[in-house]
Amino acid sequence: MSPLVVHQLLLVFFCLAIASASPMVKTNCPDKCGNISVPYPFGFGNDESCYRSIRFGLTCNDSYNPSKLFFGNFEVLDLSFQGQMRLWSYVGRDCFNKLGQPTIRNFPYAKTFAATFSYSDTQNKFTTLGCDTYSYIIGSSGLNFTSGCSMTCNNKSDVTNGSCTGIGCCQNSIPKGFKNYIIKLYSFYNHTRVFDFNPCSYAFLVDMNWFNFTVSDLLNFSSNVDDEGFSRVPVVYDWAIDNKTCAEAKTNKTNYACGNNSDCSISKNGLGYSCNCSQGYQGNPYLADGCQDINECADPITNSCSGICTNLPGSYKCSCPPGYFGDGKKIGRGCIPLQKQFPVIPVTVGTASGCLFLLIVSFLGLYVYQKRKVEKLKKKFFKQNGGFLLKQQLSSREGPVETAKIFTEEELKQATNNYAQNQILGRGGYGTVYKGILPDHRIVAIKKSKVVDESQIEQFINEVVILSQINHRNVVKLLGCCLESEVPILVYEFVTNNTLFHHIHGKGSNSPISWDNRLRIAAETSEAIAYLHSAASPPIIHRDIKSANILLDDNYMAKIADFGASRLVPLDQNQISTIVQGTLGYLDPEYLQSSQLTEKSDVYSFGVVLVELLTGKKAVHSNGPGKETCLAMNFVTSINEGRVWEILDDPIITEGCKEQLHEVLQLAERCLRLKGKERPTMKEVAMELHGLSKYQSHPWVAQNPEEVECLLGEPSNLHSHSTIGYDSLTNGVLISLDGGR
Repeated sequence: MSPLVVHQLLLVFFCLAIASASPMVKTNCPDKCGNISVPYPFGFGNDESCYRSIRFGLTCNDSYNPSKLFFGNFEVLDLSFQGQMRLWSYVGRDCFNKLGQPTIRNFPYAKTFAATFSYSDTQNKFTTLGCDTYSYIIGSSGLNFTSGCSMTCNNKSDVTNGSCTGIGCCQNSIPKGFKNYIIKLYSFYNHTRVFDFNPCSYAFLVDMNWFNFTVSDLLNFSSNVDDEGFSRVPVVYDWAIDNKTCAEAKTNKTNYACGNNSDCSISKNGLGYSCNCSQGYQGNPYLADGCQDINECADPITNSCSGICTNLPGSYKCSCPPGYFGDGKKIGRGCIPLQKQFPVIPVTVGTASGCLFLLIVSFLGLYVYQKRKVEKLKKKFFKQNGGFLLKQQLSSREGPVETAKIFTEEELKQATNNYAQNQILGRGGYGTVYKGILPDHRIVAIKKSKVVDESQIEQFINEVVILSQINHRNVVKLLGCCLESEVPILVYEFVTNNTLFHHIHGKGSNSPISWDNRLRIAAETSEAIAYLHSAASPPIIHRDIKSANILLDDNYMAKIADFGASRLVPLDQNQISTIVQGTLGYLDPEYLQSSQLTEKSDVYSFGVVLVELLTGKKAVHSNGPGKETCLAMNFVTSINEGRVWEILDDPIITEGCKEQLHEVLQLAERCLRLKGKERPTMKEVAMELHGLSKYQSHPWVAQNPEEVECLLGEPSNLHSHSTIGYDSLTNGVLISLDGGR
């Protein structure tokens, strides 16, 4: 072996020795449990100083060989101080025999153990397996959301290995900051039609880099099995230090987590901060002296010197030995021997002049290049964000159209103070809404969509087309859009008085809404929906009617917002087949089961809003520890049992006219009927509410005092038109959302 090779190997071993010498744990603390390294801030054992706080304390179970590491009740696969941890998580199963009788039902739930821990939105996917299956994952106590899949397939040949796009296998993304969840599984036909190749449904949250779907998974999906026989899959946690920004954390030096020669940054899940060694250092940034200087001169890969290399704290420098000049680098002038009577001054002047000329030319060239690049990028984003599709759809419309303004990206940045955090009005499934002030002093709401794929771009264009053809005082007005930015942006009129949900349920609302205003809000909302169903051409189904999507101005005038899930109805059709989409508690049960979207689906959702106005309760609300109640079902049950007056909001009972309330209760009951054909149309609903509201607003009309008496005595029984329909609802898909393990 040559001396040069020996020298290089020694340098490599020296570099590895330095890296291994960097401490990973505190002095006298264990650094491994079985085969898993446990770096600080995590730790285990009786000495609490070995880990940062109780939420970073782990358990090493020595009864296994080798020992196993646990985080709460979950077995840890690996973890690092770069902010991630992998654990085993349980698989949900719903199995049946040939007769369609359930044999195994395991609906898992999971929760994080600390405020700054969450399931990774970039590493995990909610995955469902089955050919007679629909599933939900319901998140809470951190980020409330619901997502799921619905799949049917008749033959094993329909399913493809490695494909998880909705036939036999379906995957959904989860949001950032996702902490707790419950998984629910259901079957359309109890797997009787597919029993030979798929007797079970499966659902689980899983590390997407680990899972690879195969057709055989439908027959028997089995992964790592724990001591109790439950199947497990790996899932990835994101973790952070205290729930503070870096600026807030640095104010308390005694509790600041980052050690010497380290930098603070926002954590992966955005729930706190994390630490990283500064450039030129390596090791554990959470220990006081965990980040050690890298000796670049000893590393032949990092070292770029051809001359003399001098190691510096966090860096190094190259120089030339005596008798040479240059920068001493491999890529550069290197080291050139000095010659006698070298013309230093002419060479220096010539070099400086040449460099100045090249600098000016380079600057001008860069300026022109950047300008062309920006223009090219704007055109790219315009095409990417569906600009040509939007132009095509708008140009195909007939009749006079009020043109929406096309805003520049710079105008909207200036209006929102570069999208400052304090300008955020709210966040939704399709983007974030900011408050903005235009140059003409108009206050607007600016919706900045998320970075989306082509299918989500179609949803964005759908919202623009729908809103651009709506002209109704109770529908939020679209003022314009911007397509030249990386993400598409919509500009709406600003509605000043928050949402109806906030005024009914929000803790920050100043006073409860009066009965007069509630009745008028219901009438205005119904008129707007009836306009979408009847007057718009083609008709529009909103698909996400809920109190959070009804905005109020200072006079409590209602305006319907958020058309991201809406659908246009072809003139020759009265229903559309779609993937089920909406909000839990407001979803039409008939649509949920059949995937056939009709105008009556909006009627059902409006019925839930009407019951919210009557009761002051949320669409899905707590009815005791660990028990969630569906407002629609509770309302219908109360009507059937003749106790509906007991669940009304107190101000309604105090202010409302008994006969008038009776009419509204009957109308709400009709809207919430299980079968869509038994529900009224929105036009009929609007006419009834308008009549009641008009009657309310004309007290000067002479009436028989006995007929208009509004002092609420003992209420009469109010029963449903179709008790059988609601009994089937009680035993149907919605009630099963409270079930599971």
